[in-house]
Amino acid sequence: MRSYLTVWRLPAAPVLLFSGFAGRLPSSMVPLALLLMVQDQTGSYAVAGAVSATYGIATAVLAPVLGRLADRRSPRRVLLTQSALYPLLLAAVALVVLSDAPVALMLAAAGAVGASTPLVSGTVRALWSRVDPRVRPTAYALDATATELVFVAGPTLVAALTLLASPSIALAVAGVLGVAGALGIATSAPMRAWQPVVAPPRPLLATVATPGMPRVLLSGTALMFGIGGLEVAVPAFADAAGSPGMSGVLLAVWALGSAGGGLWFGARVVSASLPRQYRWCLLGVTIGLAPLAAVSSPWLLAALLFLGGTAIAPTLTVQSSLVGSIAPASAVTEAFTWLSTVTFGASAIGAAVGGWLIESSAGVAGALVMATTAAALAVAVTLLPGRRPELPAAARRDAVPA
Repeated sequence: MRSYLTVWRLPAAPVLLFSGFAGRLPSSMVPLALLLMVQDQTGSYAVAGAVSATYGIATAVLAPVLGRLADRRSPRRVLLTQSALYPLLLAAVALVVLSDAPVALMLAAAGAVGASTPLVSGTVRALWSRVDPRVRPTAYALDATATELVFVAGPTLVAALTLLASPSIALAVAGVLGVAGALGIATSAPMRAWQPVVAPPRPLLATVATPGMPRVLLSGTALMFGIGGLEVAVPAFADAAGSPGMSGVLLAVWALGSAGGGLWFGARVVSASLPRQYRWCLLGVTIGLAPLAAVSSPWLLAALLFLGGTAIAPTLTVQSSLVGSIAPASAVTEAFTWLSTVTFGASAIGAAVGGWLIESSAGVAGALVMATTAAALAVAVTLLPGRRPELPAAARRDAVPA
């Protein structure tokens, strides 16, 4: 607990935690709200899934471009511009969907919203990378735990607002929260103190090619592909078990297990190297997923999801520490936005493949096996030969005063 109090006392901590939490909520709210709104209007889950996936893919594709711009100029300018565009485009996509416009127009509107999604996650992680190296791992653990709680609070809030009002209201609330979080970060003291690192022009994929980054991004892609499949398989499991109302509970229990694991891990002092920690955490995720395909009871699944989930946030914590350590000082935000791209893109594709498996002869068990296989592949990627990162790299950045 003392380590968390040390992080909390940093001047940057409250705004990064609270504004970061609010600004990330749309990432878990908007895809679900869009899915529910489009399905309600069109009666088609296929169209609804395509619109929701388009939002996620557009967010993923544009994030590294915006991250590079943020590193060159300032994340503040990017966040302020997005804060102006995002609510307008959310209103536009709601109008398009509710007016029964052609599917192509719905997809275009969803893509525009995704492209304008405030660059909160990458910016927050980049700012955490500038705090005192002695507390940085604990700060990343808090950030990973907060991210997991986003995926508990977001869908729960959408479900409640949809029940009490409509999916369009949930979409509006997501927009308000996203803008509030982005503005909070853009106007914060750490952001005002941000000084871009002057560096010569770099090739487009130079950050991705930094020693160590390909391994992190490839393993992260495999991991998030599996998690995307699991996020679809869990509601399908609950529905097949005759307890469709359990789907939200199961996903929440999984995220809470992850949050608990993240808090526990963040308070530990681990002597192993970051690459080794990352490999062992990924192995823990794989072991946690392995028994799920053999389960038939929703309550047993809940228990296993909670236990297995305890490895998720620690994995994300070490992953952030790795990226923060190996990224060039002039491309920190871009490096973290590549990580966000992996998260959005791979999980969206994994969800689509998982849905296809569920509707095929493989069924829910097939989707769960796919998730486990993807996590095992992530472990295998960390064993591949290649250029090793130069660690530590923390000294290349100025620390935010404690």
